[in-house]
Amino acid sequence: MDVTTTFKPDTTFTSKSDVVSNPDAILGKDDFMKLLLTELQYQDPTNPMDSEKMLTQTSQLATLEASDNTNKALEKLAATLTQSSSLAIVSAIGKMASLSNEGFVLDENNTPTFDIYLPENISSGTIQIEDTQGNVVRTIPVDAMGAGIHTFSWDGTDGAGNRLNEGSYRAMLSYMTSDGQKGYSRTGSYPIEAVRFDKGEALLKVGNRYLPMDEIGEIYGG
Repeated sequence: MDVTTTFKPDTTFTSKSDVVSNPDAILGKDDFMKLLLTELQYQDPTNPMDSEKMLTQTSQLATLEASDNTNKALEKLAATLTQSSSLAIVSAIGKMASLSNEGFVLDENNTPTFDIYLPENISSGTIQIEDTQGNVVRTIPVDAMGAGIHTFSWDGTDGAGNRLNEGSYRAMLSYMTSDGQKGYSRTGSYPIEAVRFDKGEALLKVGNRYLPMDEIGEIYGG
């Protein structure tokens, strides 16, 4: 009598929950330990793992753990330094800042404007426009005005009405106070009124603008 035996295929499937997702294929210290324990569990009793190999793998595990702890410590340190740096920048509010570039530009067809900060009320004053060599190219009288940041304009001409060459210029204001005291101020020197953080970058409000730290040449006073 013929006997026919039917074999059923193995229908054991691996569920999604059994699959470990590791897209970057990076092993951490816990993964390393699991592999080592698994290797010990399934080693051949008649041919156990070499002690030197065991020592090497244990040493690698210790090195990996030390590296992981170091990375975590560095991350905490970086966060602390960032926070300390932000607090230090905020503490600059109320101090004075000198810009890296204290001048303004005269173009062919523009009428440049510039800001000057007055720390006190003045009764009169004189603005001197200077070129990059320090030569005074124009003198402009100023009437009484209060303390604060003031915006001035210049038509780009000298005292005789001649149009000056394009380039960078700066201005200094010499003044007298109501009690007869002399003082002066210049473009590029302003109080720091506020600090704003934009995508992690600190912007300081000096004059009428918010500027990054790399445009600040010096912070002083206060």
